[in-house]
Amino acid sequence: MLLAIDVGNSNVTLGLVEEGRVAGTRRAVTPPRATVDEAELLLQQLLGLDGLRLEDVDRVVLASVVPQVGRAIASAVARRGLPLLEATADNVPIPVRVDQPSEVGADRLVNALAAGRRYGTPALVLDFGTATTVDVVARDGAFVGGAIAPGIELGLEALAARTAQLPRVEPLRPERAIGRDTVSAIRSGAVYGALGLARELLDRIRAELLADSPGARVAVVLTGGVSQLPWVDELTGVDAIDPDLTLSGLAILAAEAAPSAWTAATTAARAARGRGPAAPGAIPAPRRTRSTGRSTGAVARSTGTVAGGTGRSRGAVAGGTGP
Repeated sequence: MLLAIDVGNSNVTLGLVEEGRVAGTRRAVTPPRATVDEAELLLQQLLGLDGLRLEDVDRVVLASVVPQVGRAIASAVARRGLPLLEATADNVPIPVRVDQPSEVGADRLVNALAAGRRYGTPALVLDFGTATTVDVVARDGAFVGGAIAPGIELGLEALAARTAQLPRVEPLRPERAIGRDTVSAIRSGAVYGALGLARELLDRIRAELLADSPGARVAVVLTGGVSQLPWVDELTGVDAIDPDLTLSGLAILAAEAAPSAWTAATTAARAARGRGPAAPGAIPAPRRTRSTGRSTGAVARSTGTVAGGTGRSRGAVAGGTGP
């Protein structure tokens, strides 16, 4: 089984990939920092919600925009002897035509990859996350840049933190633009401000993209946690809302990456998973007991059904072409 992991500024999201598609997801709040042990515990606990363990995983593909947490997860995966692929500008199978490719977030690159493959090119990805970003995919499938702005949740948190009397407000749909109390006024400003920001960015970027590709149809895809909120439907010209776009991009990356791009398992780590002789000084794998069927010292598991990760289509989209 392939495990896709998206380490974002707000959430760590796990996706179980079966036959190239995201079959289900789990998420947790991203910690500000993590040791390798804490990272492994987090993975085990999230997998345990569906009766799974890291031992059930064959490979891991990772995108991280939180370096310290991403490194801890990568080390935990390597310690378990699992082949690992980390998304970077060097291995995502699309051209990256920006001034500093190494500075582009891994999530934005795999979003561009997924959008082009699933919804066609040229395309715009509007990601309503901790930051509101627009990722631009050219007609040939290349990532060519975009825009970054503070996200609505970030703005609401800053408003409450940096003012003496304004409260923290949830970004719910306002009843009207003219707020008659503090909460409704903040909600109006935040929600309609976010919609206005999104419309302006999409209009301006679409115009620039069409100037380079006259007559093209530009696919517009929304993703990110805020894309699930009802008021997002007020945006027009959107082809799909795909909350699992990043995980889908990781699945595509895993399918298309060269074997040399994967980090191989170490001898000691493979031995710890029962795949070979233990290296000197290696910690032995935990033993299973017949009475409980559980590994000694293993994290307790709870079972549950994985919620499927499917996007919501909002219009016919032309078939995609690869770079």
